Amino acid sequence: MDIDDDERIKHREIVFHRIHPNPHQARTAALFLAEVDGILHTEPASPFLLHIRYDVLKTTLVEIEDALSELGLHLDTSLFNRLRRALHHYTEETLRANSGLELDELNSTQKLFAKRYALIEHGCRDERPEHWRRYL
Repeated sequence: MDIDDDERIKHREIVFHRIHPNPHQARTAALFLAEVDGILHTEPASPFLLHIRYDVLKTTLVEIEDALSELGLHLDTSLFNRLRRALHHYTEETLRANSGLELDELNSTQKLFAKRYALIEHGCRDERPEHWRRYL
């Protein structure tokens, strides 16, 4: 099913909670999301408000919000914002289902975190070859 660009490209506002150690959560989120496939534009309108434009066939608001939460940023949890986000989640999920996208595919946000995890130095790497790891 072909989807018009007007339906595919979503313009959203992400509102962050005002009480947080990072006083510029919107700027932090904009810098992080600039690397994500499917994100077309991010602009912090204020320290707590992020304007974002993205292709819903490549990434969704749920994936974006999950990535921001993993970064330690806090989304605003007022009733109005929770209802608005729930409506956006439902409409995007329905649009993706109607377009025939597989819901089990690894999304671009998960790919970004996997790539970032592979590049950072941490103690979870085993430098031995595969046959040595299975030997022990």
